[in-house]
Amino acid sequence: MSRSLPPELYYLSNFRLALAWVSERYGDLLSPQEQAFIEQFTASPEPSQALLVRMVMRKGVHFRQSKLSYSEIGDTHSAAQPLLEYGWVNDQTPLHAAELTDLLTKDELLAHAPLPERRTSLKKSELREQLLAQEHPEQPFSTWCPNLNDRLYSLQIAELCDRLRLMFFGNLSQDWTEFVLADLGIYRYEQVAISPESRGFQSRQDIDAYISLRNYRLQLEAGEPLSDWLPELLTFDSANPYLRSRHSKLLFQIGQQLERLSELELALSLYQICGYGQARWRLIRVLEALQRFDEAHEYAINFSQQPHDDEESQRLERALSRLQRKLGLPAPRRSRAFKEQRFDLQLPPSDECVEVAVCEHLQQDDAPVYYVENTLICSLFGLLCWDVIFAPLPGAFFHPFHTGPVDLYSPEFYQQRAELFEHSLRCLDSDDYKDLIRQRYQDKFGIQSPFVFWSVLDETLLELALHCIPAEHLAACFQRMLHDLKANRAGMPDLIQFYPNEQRYRMIEVKGPGDRLQDNQKRWLAFAAEHGIDVEVCYVSWTPA
Repeated sequence: MSRSLPPELYYLSNFRLALAWVSERYGDLLSPQEQAFIEQFTASPEPSQALLVRMVMRKGVHFRQSKLSYSEIGDTHSAAQPLLEYGWVNDQTPLHAAELTDLLTKDELLAHAPLPERRTSLKKSELREQLLAQEHPEQPFSTWCPNLNDRLYSLQIAELCDRLRLMFFGNLSQDWTEFVLADLGIYRYEQVAISPESRGFQSRQDIDAYISLRNYRLQLEAGEPLSDWLPELLTFDSANPYLRSRHSKLLFQIGQQLERLSELELALSLYQICGYGQARWRLIRVLEALQRFDEAHEYAINFSQQPHDDEESQRLERALSRLQRKLGLPAPRRSRAFKEQRFDLQLPPSDECVEVAVCEHLQQDDAPVYYVENTLICSLFGLLCWDVIFAPLPGAFFHPFHTGPVDLYSPEFYQQRAELFEHSLRCLDSDDYKDLIRQRYQDKFGIQSPFVFWSVLDETLLELALHCIPAEHLAACFQRMLHDLKANRAGMPDLIQFYPNEQRYRMIEVKGPGDRLQDNQKRWLAFAAEHGIDVEVCYVSWTPA
């Protein structure tokens, strides 16, 4: 296993690395079946290992031998024999007619499938309908097509390999292509010191619970009746904060689906037990829809005492205004609205998006304009605080392909790093932060980050930003982001215009015809006004033809 493999077997090297990683960190959690697989795989001939990994890394579970021809593997039939003996692959798996049509070309269907009509003018979809209409029983590929000189190998351990992949990545969103993209240099990842004890799951129950939640989500997406599986989901319980968070989010998504179906009472019951952030104001909206205004008003008052974030505070303020009006109560004192600074532009119709059209119109040699939206401030934050974001805290990183810490958007993210962030932000008290950001830009260029947008941030833009944006503005923006990273990294103005000769800048939110400010944009504009940041809203109309 430790022997270096030739470059053409890169995928096998990667799979071996993943198995070694999982064995080292999850040995105590592996099932007997998983442990046996790793041991047997290690002892298998190299061509057999390579063939299995090729199948594992490809889409689907059914593979024709003629499509598994790889020079580095050699004879596919010979390589498959140990896989068949271990039961990892089966060459006699019964196939439904629909599966058969996915495996055969149109010409092969005409030549080998049991069809009543074999006219070449028929489309493959029409041949498929013919075959399905006959309601043939499931049967092996060789029985369906006895005269076709080919074999079919069906992967039997896809679920087992998915569990191993889950243990390695801590999720099933990432797959084995992460290795390939890293090998090719397409993605580069920060090298974080990961201890052998770092892992995404602490018990076998955690692994099983993740898979169960994923299956429930797939059932929701497939539109399967909630009555078949929701009662079981409601009994879910876990001590793992990450899994509890996933469970809450799934309950919230189900509640949204129930709202769309006008099943408001059931949606309400889910929102009441759901800890997901947006569930509280959705609960109030459902109570309003049910005309239970007194209950909605009571909830709104209680939630307003301690809102989760700025978005919820904004929504609760509006809800209270509506509800008190409906209940005949005195209107609540509303927070003072910011005074919007606006200007209007009439431009000739353009094939470009409205933001680009305004950017080009305002462009000046001594006052360059960039279409940055959320990317610039986030990138400066990501560079300044790079070491904090990638600090090797326990459980924050547990494999080499993290673009950011696992707990990035959890309430604990800032709490656990508060002192580190305070130290980073203190750099803004002197001009040293500029050299630090410049050096980070050089040292980390191209490495994956949840905040730095390398495709947007070139050196010219970086220097203009460091020259024109005051440190106190950066400090205020960064503090606001840290207050709620997920919500406050969005909603920033579209354009930024620099005036380097005057060492100042302005930000511009662009609104095309019929467009209006979104809530998160209003929050950013109010924040900018509070902190003396020059932000204007540009309303665009098109010149009549």
